[in-house]
Amino acid sequence: MRKKAILITGAAGEIGQALIEQLSASGEYILLTLDLHPLPEALDGRSVHMIGDILDQKLFARLVTEYELDTIFHLAALLSTRSEFSPELAHQVNVNGTLNLMQLAAAQSQQRGKPVRFIFPSSIAVYGMPDLKTKARDFYVREWDWNYPTTMYGCNKLYCEQLGSYYSHNYQQLAETTPTMLDFRSIRFPGLISAFTVPSGGTSDYGPEMLHAAAQGVPYSCFVRQDSTIPFMAMPDAITSLLQLWETPRSELSRTVYNVTSFSLSAAEFKAEVEKRFPQAEVSFDPDLQRQGIVDSWPAGLNDKQARRDWGWQPAYDVARAFDDYLVPNIQERYR
Repeated sequence: MRKKAILITGAAGEIGQALIEQLSASGEYILLTLDLHPLPEALDGRSVHMIGDILDQKLFARLVTEYELDTIFHLAALLSTRSEFSPELAHQVNVNGTLNLMQLAAAQSQQRGKPVRFIFPSSIAVYGMPDLKTKARDFYVREWDWNYPTTMYGCNKLYCEQLGSYYSHNYQQLAETTPTMLDFRSIRFPGLISAFTVPSGGTSDYGPEMLHAAAQGVPYSCFVRQDSTIPFMAMPDAITSLLQLWETPRSELSRTVYNVTSFSLSAAEFKAEVEKRFPQAEVSFDPDLQRQGIVDSWPAGLNDKQARRDWGWQPAYDVARAFDDYLVPNIQERYR
């Protein structure tokens, strides 16, 4: 008899590590984790970890001979900035890798006669505002507004959302028997700010880069204009939202894709928050035209009323708490 398990891809990232800690605490499920890198030693024994690639279909074929997958948290992806430099690789990883997993989940759903829950983090990169005037007018965008991404990463995420909806509602619609569909659920995240992960050059990383530079006492040149505004969220809220959506009964969900957000700040406002905590911070502005154009195409805020209404979403970290209780103490400790 196959053992019931939860699969987490991209498990070595901060969201993956936090999910391992949360889900392993109950002892209810076997956790299977996959990444190109090993997990930190602190997580030894919490999961069955595999060093591997989400494009390796043979790896997944071996997995399902031993395990029955109850849930897939698909976190692995090639992020926005790198995707612009390697669009073909981004498509392979972000689309083909996701399609591999959806096909696996759909087959597992039919074999066990019960939907596999497929949890998929998406992004504000799926939006494409045509100009700054429209961005200012339509400040809080809804899930169905302005879905015209301008980056490969955004295109990949939007297409995978559509694939998830297809596999949840229309897969094998011409089959003679009604198949058991997978249960796809997606969250569109704003810019995520982590106290424990060093920014890696993502398009929304100018905010956390300011903080890390200030904590180290080094100058920072911000790559967007002072008036550039996007929504942000502290990493603990991101993890909470994923787990809340995962736990909500399907009957209570009116959508497959949900916005979540916490607070919106301009780059100048972010600088001001940094300077409140680090008065000696040196932040200047030298916009990079390419990345500036991407940030300008993203909305200034997200309308997350559907998530609040359907599954009780409520961020725990506003601006003050995000900086004072989570970001600043932990980043200071990192460089102490």
